[in-house]
Amino acid sequence: QVDRYLFHLRLSDELLLDVMARFQAEMVKGLGRDTNPTATVKMLPSFVRSLPDGSEKGDFLAVDLGGSLFRAHRVKVFDDGKQSSQLESQFYPTPKEVTQGNGAELFDYVADCLSDFMETKNLKHKKLPLGFTFSFPCKQTKLEEGVLLAWTKHFRVRGVQDTDVVSSLRKALQKHKASFDMDVDVLALVNDTVGTMMTCGYDDQRCEVGLIIGTGTNACYMEEMRHIDLVEGDEGRMCINTEWGAFGDDGALDDLRTEFDRELDLGSLNPGKQLFEKMISSLYLGELVRLILLKMTKEGLLFNGKVSTALLTKGKIEMKHVSAMEKYKEGLSNTKEILTELNLFPSEEDCIAVQHVCTIVSFRSANLCAAALAAILTRLRENKKLLRMRTTVGIDGGLYKTHPKYAKRLHKVVRRLVPTCDVRFLLSESGSGRGAALVTAVALRLAAQRRRLDAALAPFLLPPAILREVKDKMRAELEYGLKRETQANATVKMLPTYVCGTPDGTEKGKFLALDLGGTNFRVLLVKIKSGRRRSVQMYNKIFAIPLEIMQGTGEELFDHIVQCIADFLEYMGIKGARLPLGFTFSFPCRQASIDKGTLVGWTKGFKATDCEGEDVVDMLREAIKRRNEFDLDIVAVVNDTVGTMMTCGYEDPNCEIGLIAGTGSNVCYMEDMKNIEIVEGNEGKMCINTEWGAFGDNGCIDHIRTKYDREVDEGSLNPGKQRYEKMTSGMYLGEIVRQILIDLTKQGLLFRGHISESLRKRGIFETKFLSQIESDRLALLQVRRILQQLGLDSTCDDSIIVKEVCGVVSRRAARLCGAGLAAIVEKKRENRGVERLQITVGVDGTLYKLHPHFSRVLRETVKELAPQCDVTFMLSEDGSGKGAALITAVAKRLHNVGQK
Repeated sequence: QVDRYLFHLRLSDELLLDVMARFQAEMVKGLGRDTNPTATVKMLPSFVRSLPDGSEKGDFLAVDLGGSLFRAHRVKVFDDGKQSSQLESQFYPTPKEVTQGNGAELFDYVADCLSDFMETKNLKHKKLPLGFTFSFPCKQTKLEEGVLLAWTKHFRVRGVQDTDVVSSLRKALQKHKASFDMDVDVLALVNDTVGTMMTCGYDDQRCEVGLIIGTGTNACYMEEMRHIDLVEGDEGRMCINTEWGAFGDDGALDDLRTEFDRELDLGSLNPGKQLFEKMISSLYLGELVRLILLKMTKEGLLFNGKVSTALLTKGKIEMKHVSAMEKYKEGLSNTKEILTELNLFPSEEDCIAVQHVCTIVSFRSANLCAAALAAILTRLRENKKLLRMRTTVGIDGGLYKTHPKYAKRLHKVVRRLVPTCDVRFLLSESGSGRGAALVTAVALRLAAQRRRLDAALAPFLLPPAILREVKDKMRAELEYGLKRETQANATVKMLPTYVCGTPDGTEKGKFLALDLGGTNFRVLLVKIKSGRRRSVQMYNKIFAIPLEIMQGTGEELFDHIVQCIADFLEYMGIKGARLPLGFTFSFPCRQASIDKGTLVGWTKGFKATDCEGEDVVDMLREAIKRRNEFDLDIVAVVNDTVGTMMTCGYEDPNCEIGLIAGTGSNVCYMEDMKNIEIVEGNEGKMCINTEWGAFGDNGCIDHIRTKYDREVDEGSLNPGKQRYEKMTSGMYLGEIVRQILIDLTKQGLLFRGHISESLRKRGIFETKFLSQIESDRLALLQVRRILQQLGLDSTCDDSIIVKEVCGVVSRRAARLCGAGLAAIVEKKRENRGVERLQITVGVDGTLYKLHPHFSRVLRETVKELAPQCDVTFMLSEDGSGKGAALITAVAKRLHNVGQK
């Protein structure tokens, strides 16, 4: 009979999955900037960005306003490796004249109670940080600020809504400071739900959901920042206080609300508001039972139809009665005793029926709570892109703690609705007190960490004045390299390339190109067509250069190169043809003509002996002779940077600068012959290979080098050399990042202070990882996966720091590179004697091409430092291969013109 009567209070799993989907939709609405104003589930950002990591310590105060009692707490948090804390509390009543008076009286009362507590605990002389648990919906714009949106529960204090409750508390404390000699700093405003999650998070680091199910009800969880439109920034996570009590206020649950729910709502202090809370929280369940029993009695189904005063009195049946009556183990004795006290004189059948009513009402509450919680857990799992997730829910509230069956029912239904989540439910101990202290402790830890992190990264943030200084110094070094009397001692060598023209479109023929500049070596056949059907066709093969050959003897290296050429000629079937060849040799060379290049010094990890000071073209010719299988016409020895400029010059005649920003870093440009004192002749132009990687080797930029740059330099194959390159090129950026990560870990700011074996390995942090980690499309979860691949077990907070470190290092590289390039374009402008220069820079290199921000920052810096130059950046297609062939073709064309 009761089952039939209360049929609408019973909810099937199908219906609960539907409620779950509805709540998920409300969450999305609450997180969106445009949809939040009309959302009922407000999804309030709490500005709590991190869970406890166990390193928190200190002495804290916490006050808790929101229940029938006001609480003051002192919490000591110990950094003893045991996650231990000590709590001392005192309770104060919250009289009706305070909870329904005006704001000034309320906050004065809070300050009075706190003052009394500090007096009792002998804390008056101490300055202590305080966490303020305020269990009402607040809109926060920072951790220590919150505007009250609406009172809930039994609070109706005038003049507080739409004001910042923290500043009201601070004012009240300020008044006490003078008269009572108490000095308290309010550092955090905390919702009790967030406090619950933090308390449990201190004991179990998997805890990222907080749930209150008592007089009121609410849930919070850690959301990805990229999904929170209401707060600036995409990095990391933030705890969202859902304020789910208002779910259904827009009618979304009307099909589930019964006539009893409607009657209860109409009789409440806030009709039409907090409808979900009214269906599940202990404040209302007793009243719901009373309304059901009253109707059943009026219809003659209970107590022989006799309606007692108790059944007519609002609030007469409380949750404690409902819980007691559901203690089935005690049979019907509890139920009979309670009903008799209410002058209802039940029969045994009445007792059984009433017990059944209580069970159905509390069961519906647990079911609805489980459906909304399941929606949150599903969102968490989807955010993490996991098929299966292990997590912990921190939980508090009288209904959950004291009801004999509630917890068990809730667990069971949650696990049924989300079988892909392995959920542990952890009971919170004093979430509102200990939790507020922990939020404050975490905030202090994060602030201290932030200060230390800022101090470590500050030397990488180069202000415009420093960049202008770098530009000016680069300009001075360029001039030293061009002048006969200073060239010998110049660090920026300004090497003449004997490339005296850019393509004019008449180049044609078949050319071979060799490309040596890294761990791979390429051989190419390039077919150039001129005229209207102008085109360049390329065929190439890549060969590896083993480390033992890179660092063996010169003879072994060039024999290996010739072996690769032989394989390619055979592969292409052109072994008999004596083709003109361009040799891209991407190392500093001093050239005496276009086909003579003396190696100045190895870079990029090469160490082959008996090469430095030798002509690499001669070494190649000798190796070809030793093999005695084929002959080649070596026309030009080419730097990859020059090749890059030539490739882009083929497409755009305005291209007179080449830039490589990849494994290495270099620039070349077309200089007026009259400025090149180290080469005879004043007519025309010649391409100068600056070899700017060595800028600073004389100490002129030592003031901007950090201790991490010095570590990287000292551990490199060429200490003291190529200092600018070591700050700007892809070969070294990952290593700079690794050095910073080691330092931050030693300071306890990363990886729980543990330096893993993999982090100790030089070269583990390749520059490609910087590009991946800094990608805007990459969630922190994927950053964590990259770090795990490197053997670094990171938390979400670690991932944020690593991403920031990568960003700072690559941004500095791009800014420094931009400062150098600004010096070059300014020199070009002055050479031409124009007010405004329009020029194209041909660019190649993985750092420029693949890094998500490098190219943009570089372009912005050049624009900032050379405002009178309109610079177009053009991506080169295979500068070292196609470019070498084009240089060879141009050299042949100019040679033929000379002969004519």
